[in-house]
Amino acid sequence: MKAALVSETGKTPVYGDFKAPIPAPGEVQIAVAAAALSPTVRSRAAGKHYSATGNIPFVAGVDGVGRLKDGRRVYFAFAEEPFGSMAEQAVVKPSHYVPLPEAVGDLTAAALAIPGISSWAALKMRAKLVVGETVLVNGATGTAGRLAVQIAKHLGAKKVIATGRNVEALQRLTALGADVIIPISQSAEALETEFQEQFRGDGVDVVLDYLWGPSAELLITAAAKAAKESVPIRYIEIGAISGANISLPSAALRACALQLMGSATGSIPVELLIVAVGELMEAVVPGHLKIETEAIPLADVEEAWTKDSGNRRIVFIVG
Repeated sequence: MKAALVSETGKTPVYGDFKAPIPAPGEVQIAVAAAALSPTVRSRAAGKHYSATGNIPFVAGVDGVGRLKDGRRVYFAFAEEPFGSMAEQAVVKPSHYVPLPEAVGDLTAAALAIPGISSWAALKMRAKLVVGETVLVNGATGTAGRLAVQIAKHLGAKKVIATGRNVEALQRLTALGADVIIPISQSAEALETEFQEQFRGDGVDVVLDYLWGPSAELLITAAAKAAKESVPIRYIEIGAISGANISLPSAALRACALQLMGSATGSIPVELLIVAVGELMEAVVPGHLKIETEAIPLADVEEAWTKDSGNRRIVFIVG
């Protein structure tokens, strides 16, 4: 079968032939139609993601959309190694796929699943968002952050605060549900003051952090100085675009009721994440969830792998 092959860690995958997977007892085979290129996919191919095994060669790709032998259209993830999703065929466990609503096309489903589930799972499974609460999305101008704003509103957030460096991109988030936008490119002193303003009054109930690094330090410090006494703030770390580590003052944890946790495959069982993707897909139409996509034939994987697609999610068309 044709596939995007990783034959050397850190090298761009190449389009070539690979043995077709044969399902073991209890597994199902999927004819792949589309698979998205995400930071996770790139990181795994480079051997840098925490889930990378280092075994090569293998087929790139974490998740995708395809059809079972009975014709049902499904979303699937975590194909059995060495078979990834960027190939004509994949094999998965039954707990690693969910049916797709007819109203959600292959391109949208493949593009939206990973960035969308980052906030869907964080809000529903980790933060356990209550309707009427306030959510702050730190790093809201990326693909996942933009979806987080939309998903928070769909799940009942009364107020959504969005942060990011690109002011123009931040302003566009108001049309997607952001009630307050905060540029983080300003001075640290000014930014901390703005964060404190948000933690005062009705306050912030949930923080979804896609950045970590310096802005996370300022958020936690601001919460310690301005948050309501004994009112829990569920701080969910999702990404670390701005830095893998922070300096965490012990006083900040004593000064406010901060609940610091992460959200990813390590903190949520894979099977539950797949179920959550099914819920997310059912919400795409009623929630008016939007994501920009760019369809590219899988045969062009080498050229597209390092392409800067801006705010669009690249989706490889396989079938």
